[in-house]
Amino acid sequence: MAIKLRALAAKIQIENPKSLRQKLARWFRQHGRDLPWRRTHDPYAIMVSEFMLQQTQVVTVRDYYARWLERFPDFNALAAASEADVLHVWQGLGYYARARNLHRAAKQVADLHSGQLPNDLVAISALPGVGRYTAGAVATFAFDQATPIIDANIARVIARLLDLQEPIDTKRGSEILWLTAEELLPAKSGRVHNSALMELGALLCTPRAPQCPICPIREHCRTKSPESLPRKKPRPKTIALAENCAWIVNDGNLLLEQQTGSRWRGLWKLPVIGESHPRNKLLLAFDYPFTNHRVTLSVYASRVPMESRPNQQWVPLTSIDSIALAAPHRRAIKRLAASHK
Repeated sequence: MAIKLRALAAKIQIENPKSLRQKLARWFRQHGRDLPWRRTHDPYAIMVSEFMLQQTQVVTVRDYYARWLERFPDFNALAAASEADVLHVWQGLGYYARARNLHRAAKQVADLHSGQLPNDLVAISALPGVGRYTAGAVATFAFDQATPIIDANIARVIARLLDLQEPIDTKRGSEILWLTAEELLPAKSGRVHNSALMELGALLCTPRAPQCPICPIREHCRTKSPESLPRKKPRPKTIALAENCAWIVNDGNLLLEQQTGSRWRGLWKLPVIGESHPRNKLLLAFDYPFTNHRVTLSVYASRVPMESRPNQQWVPLTSIDSIALAAPHRRAIKRLAASHK
């Protein structure tokens, strides 16, 4: 398979990659955005930004990034924090496994490397939650290593440069992207090159209405229909789910339930109402997305139970902001708490 892929990559390789790199770097130095994680080469700060930017837009990450570094300024500070504190600072960013993995990675760096991340791609790759992209991103942005990285923006740029008809979310399509990214690399100093590729995808080579006439590397691009690329496999059908929960308030205290499953483990939410449990007045209902699901969260007024379960706790409504809540439940609680006053 590797031989076949390299043979295919050789057929669709970019002509004159040196010229492409020079044009791209020149454009980036003139037009690259001033982002907070671009003002530092601190490996910890770079890793935090990369974890946060997974599946989250730049505009959302900015404020979280600043608050996180203020609360946990380095690997040792994060390693010493409790999971509850970590989840509370992260809440609102979603995909909480990222926060748990970042916490675990900090503990590993503190324990094995005295709080200093090694300048070694293999060591970085061994950290919890660090995949091929994140390891390469930390190596290139923190240590200026010339290593290939593929995120959504770079994948789109390369797919259009190659006029790649292979779906990029297949094994074959993904490997073509990585091989091409490797071929495009300079011999050293990959920070500017990878930043420029990423920025081109974010600012000009966008999913819709790409600005091809002002693209600095348009002469190297093969596609005639950029908006049709990159291709992906058909999306799975959306599955509808119902989540029925209870609103139980007693003397200004709200009953919450801590999650133990993998989805929202460690976070708090409103207690679940079982299928056979009687439901009273519907107080609130709205939909929210989760992977390929569309979940309808319905909150019902309920009576105070005789006793709470071990994973439940009474929390003053005035202290809700200090609790790490699942995002849809935080939204529901804030709306209902406002009407409860």
